Amino acid sequence: MEEKLEKIKQQLHSQNYKLTPQREATVRVLLENEEDHLSAEDVYLLVKDKAPEIGLATVYRTLELLSELKILHKMNFGDGVARYDLRDDNAAYHHHHLICLNCGTVDEIFEDLLVTAEEKVKNVYNFYITDHRLTFYGICNRCIDKVNVEDFK
Repeated sequence: MEEKLEKIKQQLHSQNYKLTPQREATVRVLLENEEDHLSAEDVYLLVKDKAPEIGLATVYRTLELLSELKILHKMNFGDGVARYDLRDDNAAYHHHHLICLNCGTVDEIFEDLLVTAEEKVKNVYNFYITDHRLTFYGICNRCIDKVNVEDFK
């Protein structure tokens, strides 16, 4: 975790920003919860344990800054809540998501399913792709036997 924190600190410094104690507490929460897709409120509640003096507005500003600097991905899964995911500079692409309409679980796909589609977009439309997102909505494997799938169509 310390290596990732140092890398983020360097990214901030390269853009003339400092890793203030409030930003560091926010980043630490994000690093400790990398597998989750935390909302700003989720981050705030977790940061409050580390830095009780921090305000919600500070957390929002920090998340927006980290998003603008491409340290975080800001995502919306259709529920009207922005969620944040640390970018992995070592990954060749952004991972994709499976969202369960029954329990709300968000699972990740780490396989790039869009290689052929990206090539076609590049060649047919002469469009240079810098990133992409793919989100599937449906019923997860934990819920599939507990619900009537037809109710979700």
